[in-house]
This record gives sequence, C-alpha cells and structure tokens, in this order.
Amino acid sequence: MQSNYFIAPDPLSLDRIRNVLIRLEDSILFQLIERAQFAHNARMYIPGAFPELKAQGFHGSWLQWFLKEIETFHAKARRYTSPDEYPFTMDLPDPVIPSLLWPKILYPNNVNVNTEILDFYTQAIVPALTRQASDAIVALKRAARADDLEDLRDDGNHGSAATLDVELLGTISKRVHYGKFVSESKFKENPSAFIGPIRSRDRAALEALITKPEVERRLLLRLRKKAAQYAVEFGPNDEVRPASESNGLSLGKADIDAVVGELYEKYIIPLTKDVEVNYLLQRLDGLSEEEILRMENGGEYRGV
Repeated sequence: MQSNYFIAPDPLSLDRIRNVLIRLEDSILFQLIERAQFAHNARMYIPGAFPELKAQGFHGSWLQWFLKEIETFHAKARRYTSPDEYPFTMDLPDPVIPSLLWPKILYPNNVNVNTEILDFYTQAIVPALTRQASDAIVALKRAARADDLEDLRDDGNHGSAATLDVELLGTISKRVHYGKFVSESKFKENPSAFIGPIRSRDRAALEALITKPEVERRLLLRLRKKAAQYAVEFGPNDEVRPASESNGLSLGKADIDAVVGELYEKYIIPLTKDVEVNYLLQRLDGLSEEEILRMENGGEYRGV
C-alpha cells in the first residue's frame, strides 16, 4: 500500500492515519491468506541452509537473501527515502535518481524495529499460518512414499513462499512504524501533555497517553470479522463452498482467529506502542530549552 504525501492536505490528521492503518489491515490479511497456501518450509529461515547461496558467499538464510536482493533494487528506485518505508537489509545502495523532496512530517529519529518483526514473523507467525498447508504436504508425501522425506513439511516452493514473506514483512513493518505518525500527531495536538514524561523518561506515562483500550478492542473485532469474510471460498455459481470442499490449502476460520489474534495482540499492537514511545523519547532532541518551554507553556509548536 502506497501513500502520496504530496497531495495529502494533512499527513498527520488522525482521520487520515486511521484510514491508512485500515488499508494496511486489508493488505496484511490478504497477504496472510496468500502465504497460507504454501507449507512452512522451515529451511528457508535457517542461515546457511542453502549451499547454492553459500557458494555465492552469502551465509544468511534464504529469506534474508531474498530481502537483500529485492530491497537492493527498491533502494535504487529510492523506495526507502519515503518517510514510511523501512528496509530489513543494511548497507543498501543509493538511489540511481535524485531523492524526492519529501514534506517534513516526522521529527528526526532512529527508531527501527525490523529485527524484532523478522524474529516474530519467522518464529511464530509462519509456523501457525502454514499449519494446514504443511499438514497437507505431509499427507501427500507419506501417501506417495516419497524418497525425499528429510523435511516432510517442505513443499519446495521456496521462491513463491519467500516472495510472499517479503511482501508481508514490508507491510507489517509499515504498519508498525506508522506508530511514529500517531505519536507525532498526538504530540502536535498537545505538546505540553508529553513534555514532562519525555523529560523524565517515563515510558509508562507516555504509553498511557497513547493507549486507547476501546480502540484496540474495536480493531481486533474488526480484524476477525474481515478475516472470516476474506477467507471464504466461492464455487463456480458464487455459492459459498464448505470447508470440506476446499482445496485443503486455504486458511480456515479457526486458523484465522488464532493467527490474526496472535499477530496483532502479541506482536503488532505492543511493538507499535514501543515505536510510539521510543519516537516520543527522541522528540525533544536537538531543541533548545527556550523552545521546549515555549511549547510546554502552550506557545508555538515546534514542528519538524
């Protein structure tokens, strides 16, 4: 999902941010359903598991290699100069064309949680998401008495699965790091409420200022409703196909509830809060005491 910051009248409007987050929900849900078609393929996530890559001097995992190759091209096309894009690969090349003069939306910061995102995605989300497809490939291999039984839960679709992993990781990263936009919008609305906790490095107080339990509850309810609808399969006459007639590789409702609930409740929501708080803790860096006091006393807002 892309955003055009040049035509948005107010990129920090909470209504606009809310709409962006809802669109990202849709992207994440569709991508989860697509990834669920393929087995776990755990070998893809183990550094050094592909001798073909080691022969090229690359000792990371298959997924890390995919990320490096794709993000290298995207970096050349200046993707990561956008204020809402964060690569998983370090030391990427510079753009081959001049960077756009982006409007100054966020305060300068170095908050990046892509390492945490990659860890929870590969270790928790992928195994749960692909349970049904993995079980199906195990059954097929055993029925065929396949010679290659080293990894029963591997369907060999390493390219297709990694392509979907890269898309999902990018979307999850954008969704989590959009917490910076939320924090900047709330800080801009009422700087004096945040300056005290920022000065005292009070993480609990800052989290209390940004947390809306009712909003989180509605978010999880909306996600489960969407996921249940998006996973429905239709027959040739637009009739809903029962689970017994599905292809066996789709994401069932029980899997949806578990995966979406775990993804958002255990990872996306808490990690987004970390991003928001860590961004706020850097929000006064570089400002003079006079500028901070002026904002604290309701004076002119010091933007980016």
